[in-house]
Amino acid sequence: MVVENILYHPKFVRDFEKLQKSDQHRAVKVERIFKTNPLHPSLRLHPLKGKLTGLFSISVTMRIRIIFKRMDNGDIVFLSIGQHDIYRSL
Repeated sequence: MVVENILYHPKFVRDFEKLQKSDQHRAVKVERIFKTNPLHPSLRLHPLKGKLTGLFSISVTMRIRIIFKRMDNGDIVFLSIGQHDIYRSL
């Protein structure tokens, strides 16, 4: 499976800009991996539960996550990036 289109929610863009440069670089690398192999074990892809049912999370680092949703047309929308407290901001 290959991811064709990744769209960026304005919140994701704001959150990304707040990250340290090293975390931004790592996030770009993780996105490349995700595009070519979204099931790569290093991403630790998993569905979210509770009020976030229907959303997914991948790991950038041990402390940084990307939350996204998959649209009906197959596009991926990155919603937020940050530490675990991002789960509360959605």
